[in-house]
Amino acid sequence: MMKERPVAEPKKISPALKLGLELGPILVFFAAYLLLKDNIYTIGGRDYEGFILVTAGFIPLMLASTFALWRLTGKLSKMQVMTAVLIVIFGGLSVWLNDDRFFKMKPTLIYLLFGGALGLGLLRGESWLQIVMEEAVPLTHEGWMILTRRLCYFFLALAVLNEVIWRTQSTDTWVYFKTFGLSAAVFLFFITQGKVFQDHGIEEAEGDES
Repeated sequence: MMKERPVAEPKKISPALKLGLELGPILVFFAAYLLLKDNIYTIGGRDYEGFILVTAGFIPLMLASTFALWRLTGKLSKMQVMTAVLIVIFGGLSVWLNDDRFFKMKPTLIYLLFGGALGLGLLRGESWLQIVMEEAVPLTHEGWMILTRRLCYFFLALAVLNEVIWRTQSTDTWVYFKTFGLSAAVFLFFITQGKVFQDHGIEEAEGDES
């Protein structure tokens, strides 16, 4: 009889290195934008604003960072893969058509897809967030459903907010919002969910039963 090969466990890397690979490209994009935003560059007889040039550099940088994460950890989340794909598509369209609107719409689509996926799972009585985060955050089924419902609404709200910002504000404002505002919003969301983790943590639930 053939023996089944054991499933390879994800490799562990330094949290600082992981954070650097995830946030590094975004911070480089921000710094490059501040440096080049007021310039016009002529390439192949066509004029490009600094934002478009920075976007063109961000695409391979993000792909290289994602590839490095995969090589170091042995896996990528569906969210990381989808984000990389959308960056290539919408960033590529912005560069190709010399139109920054496509890249600015990318966060809207990302949050709509994530919020929609979580909502679809909820309609089926399932928490698809649990599949992604169960190992890191052990919760009861009820806890996962509460957290998933809130995160679904939160993602949809971020999609709307991104649309409002890029359509009504300057590029400078949108870049600051994209670099710092969205990251801070996600961080604050999970910080404010402490009561869910406290009330529905599996260890506490087991302790109540004993």
